[in-house]
Amino acid sequence: MIEICNSSEDELSMFVIIISFTVPGMECIIGIIGNGFIMVINGAEWVQNKKFSPSGRILFFLSLSRIALQSCMMIENSAALIFPSFYKEDTVYEIFKVIFMFLTFCSLWFATWLSIFYFVKIANFNHPLFLRLKWKIAGLMPWLLWSSVIISFCYSILFSQQVYNTSCIHSIPKPFSNFTKKKHKINTNMINLAIIYNVGMFIPLILFMLAAVLLIISLKKHILQMESNTTGYRNPSMEAHIGAIKAISSFFILYIFNFIALLLYMSNIFDDNSFWTVFCKIIMAAYPSGHSVLLILGNPKLRNNWGRFQHQICSCCLSSRSWTLSGK
Repeated sequence: MIEICNSSEDELSMFVIIISFTVPGMECIIGIIGNGFIMVINGAEWVQNKKFSPSGRILFFLSLSRIALQSCMMIENSAALIFPSFYKEDTVYEIFKVIFMFLTFCSLWFATWLSIFYFVKIANFNHPLFLRLKWKIAGLMPWLLWSSVIISFCYSILFSQQVYNTSCIHSIPKPFSNFTKKKHKINTNMINLAIIYNVGMFIPLILFMLAAVLLIISLKKHILQMESNTTGYRNPSMEAHIGAIKAISSFFILYIFNFIALLLYMSNIFDDNSFWTVFCKIIMAAYPSGHSVLLILGNPKLRNNWGRFQHQICSCCLSSRSWTLSGK
């Protein structure tokens, strides 16, 4: 008797397949376009000036990691839906998870360094340690970015050995044939998953929250100083503080939703064809896309370049339409 190992996705409904493809797919495409735009703008600045500004370097690394992350999400989602038996092979499944978590950790670290950079450049403190950091942050940034890549790789490798184990179970004889159908089962070590996942996520998150809290303290200190000097409230420093706090707060809200959805998805506690699995995929795809949109809207240089890019696209479309009509 021959055994065939199939996956529970054989019973996926067409509705689940369509939703799983279209909604996360569209979110990933939007994110790839947005992050691609950010990467091109900062890459062009690097080519033109022969060097990266610290913020441009962070945005370039961040957008590159987000493009790779969302491309990985699209490939993994397609493999899980179209080739479920291949996807849930032990080695293949672990490779997907290692790559996915490596890119996730990198993306979080780069976003954290971006927030810390904004904090250091905007905040006003007289502590010697802060002043030294303010002076050296530009030189430290390349080292911090590459260190984040190494740390992310080390944490992601643990997912290949300590968390998942796939096996074939539930032998089901197929009528009128000499085959036995078996289903894949993924056994998740929840303790190891919680430890590796939380340690990998919480360290950059703590740094991120520390920068946010200190930025708010700096803003409060700035307001009190202005009140004592009877100065108008709206000045460049105030605007910079408020803009940075808005950006950090928006990212934090997106991150919390992504953190929960990603943990639920990685734990495999829901059926593959359940509503909650699809919903987690939608949240996970929305997080890097939404943050790229916020970065473009919140950065004057990116926002102005995006406006010019839209204007050029509209002009090209109108010119093409006019040429087509005149040709007729």
